[in-house]
Amino acid sequence: MTRGLLDDENPDRLFIVTGGRSRAAEDVFDTVTLVVGAGEPEAGMQSEHARILRLCARPISVVELSAELRLPVAVVRILLGDLLAEGKITTRDPSARTTSADAPSPELLEQVLVGLRNL
Repeated sequence: MTRGLLDDENPDRLFIVTGGRSRAAEDVFDTVTLVVGAGEPEAGMQSEHARILRLCARPISVVELSAELRLPVAVVRILLGDLLAEGKITTRDPSARTTSADAPSPELLEQVLVGLRNL
């Protein structure tokens, strides 16, 4: 049996990174939730928090952050919860639309489909 990335991770390190927490305070982060930094890393900030803020200079999904940080998604959600509570990040649900007017028209979708079929 081959060992995966999570098998190689030191559980003690994950315990320290999360401050012993196993769940985020609020369940607001889906794996496809986009996260955007709303501030810069500060002196004395936990290194994982600082790295998340640097990665969030552009919108990035929770699962992409997890891959970049090489940390389990559950751990990243806990860290993001900390940053959200401090107002250091904002979130965007990519599937949420403010109005139905934002949705592309069926005609446009049909044109895109025809264009893809012609490739």
